[in-house]
Amino acid sequence: MGKDVIIACDFASREQTMAFLDRFPGRKPFVKIGMELYYAEGPGIVREIRERGHRIFLDLKLHDIPNTVKKAMSVLRDLDVDITNLHAAGTIPMMEAALEGLTRPDGSRPMLIAVTQLTSTDQAAMERDLWIEKPLDQVVMHYAMNARKAGLDGVVCSPLEAARVHEVCGADFLTVTPGVRFADAAADDQRRVMTPADARAAGSDYIVVGRPITAAKDPLEAWERCMRDFVG
Repeated sequence: MGKDVIIACDFASREQTMAFLDRFPGRKPFVKIGMELYYAEGPGIVREIRERGHRIFLDLKLHDIPNTVKKAMSVLRDLDVDITNLHAAGTIPMMEAALEGLTRPDGSRPMLIAVTQLTSTDQAAMERDLWIEKPLDQVVMHYAMNARKAGLDGVVCSPLEAARVHEVCGADFLTVTPGVRFADAAADDQRRVMTPADARAAGSDYIVVGRPITAAKDPLEAWERCMRDFVG
């Protein structure tokens, strides 16, 4: 398992997405397809980007009753993505059902990771809006341990929590960390952020980077900067 930078392709259309990917001639960065693009274009956009040679993190954050999530995952497993995810808040039975649905008849499957707490959430918001009064870092670790018990491959967490997740869940348990910004960039709507170099030092396995690359004047240069800082 090597470290990598995943570009969040949070675009509203196929045309915008392909125009962006065309700015990486001869390069095939790992990309994230989220709800905006998937809901706009459907599964065809996943297949097309896969055919171009990109690895894909399908970021749909499923959260429903176990049977519904199992059936949804049984559909997503045929898209040949590398990673997909759900919300750990859906409970261990939901995560176990998701894993069952995602596993193909031959036993193969994409990696499955669980969202702990969104990087836009801080302690005040968690207490005010979710009525969760435990310390945020304890909540993240509890969700991570639940994901491990359910048999998942890792979690989505803040880079601030990556090292601790590895401590409690093992070095082989993936940490996929959004909330990464260059030191000279705005945090936007993120609350728990780090630079790529700091995320590397903190133990993140994959970082997910959106606007610092997608909104850059030169996305290729910004991605290469991320890769240097994070991968080395």
